[in-house]
Amino acid sequence: MERKVHTLVVEDKTIEYSIIGHGIPILMFHGGHSNCYEELGYAELVKQGFSLITPSRPGYGRTSKEIADSLFTTSTFYAKLLDHLHIDKIHILAVSAGGPSGISFAAHFPERTMSLSLQSAVTKEWLTKKDKEYKAAQIIFHPSFERVTWKLISCLNNYFPIFTFKRFIPSFSKLSPKDVMLQMDKESIEAVRRMNNHYRSRQGFLIDLVQVNELSSTTLQAVTCPTLIMHSKNDSAVPLGHAYFAHSKINQSELCLLDCWGHLIWLGNQATEVNKKVVSFLYRE
Repeated sequence: MERKVHTLVVEDKTIEYSIIGHGIPILMFHGGHSNCYEELGYAELVKQGFSLITPSRPGYGRTSKEIADSLFTTSTFYAKLLDHLHIDKIHILAVSAGGPSGISFAAHFPERTMSLSLQSAVTKEWLTKKDKEYKAAQIIFHPSFERVTWKLISCLNNYFPIFTFKRFIPSFSKLSPKDVMLQMDKESIEAVRRMNNHYRSRQGFLIDLVQVNELSSTTLQAVTCPTLIMHSKNDSAVPLGHAYFAHSKINQSELCLLDCWGHLIWLGNQATEVNKKVVSFLYRE
């Protein structure tokens, strides 16, 4: 896939973004630790005639952390990016920790949102100070240390891709490593290796842990566009309760529960079915 990466400066603040494909535009909100170089789930959407616009969210890549003053403030900068690209209305697809960004944009800019797709998305309180994962993240993903963390992960993943993937399975799936490996192929393992090579937390992940707490029932209830909520029943990274919560609050929402292996629903032997469902929804709307 040919990817073009650009930067836009608005009010002395930078938004880094990439564009892949030609056709119906989708504004993509990547998950935690990622950036505008995200590619999981992209190939089929491009093949089906969509153009994917992916901004590095605040604190990730070259995007200024200052636009993360609030979810609403961040949404206004995404609207200015669309103005720059001369796009009036767009589909929104938000993944994992990018869920709050997608929900906020759809809630605050309904006139510019054609549809909202939430995939393995965070939609409510997540990783609070009482959680051991939160405490660990403050250390290993702190801006002064995260570079070392991801260097170690990428080195291990490059030399021992299967071994490294198996070690991370409990972070993504409630299934046993043995059951997960039965659903994976070489292409999926390679996709995880490439993923870990472009991942960096920078200041973005700690910003995510703050911004998610800004979401409220009121914000979700303000989403009026057709919404597809896709979530694996076996997801251990973002509990299934997030999908149920969004479905209960967003009026025009459709809940699609998946039997796939875990959090990364674009990988494994059910990836084709996942792609079909989201493409069908987008063309319907």
